[in-house]
Amino acid sequence: MTGRLQRLTTIQRPSIEFMFDGQPVSGLQGDTILTAILSHRGALREAEFGPEHRAGFCLMGACQDCWVWQEQGRRLRACSTELQAGLRLRSKAPDGWVS
Repeated sequence: MTGRLQRLTTIQRPSIEFMFDGQPVSGLQGDTILTAILSHRGALREAEFGPEHRAGFCLMGACQDCWVWQEQGRRLRACSTELQAGLRLRSKAPDGWVS
């Protein structure tokens, strides 16, 4: 699946490398995690209770649609968390994770 987002203009910002579901991914400095991931993939994660895919909904941190997890278990809102180099993120909660 190709990326859901396409940049409309070339932006000269440094590239930031991170890992998502064990795969190397890159975004641009100033991107949110959601923007960086959706530039490469069609969805952020699978829904918890059905076959649908999630790609963010409100884009302002009020819903539950854009959660991702750091490999250590911390949950982040992808729509409002700025991308940082070296992040190791997952689309699914780690085994044993409790909210």
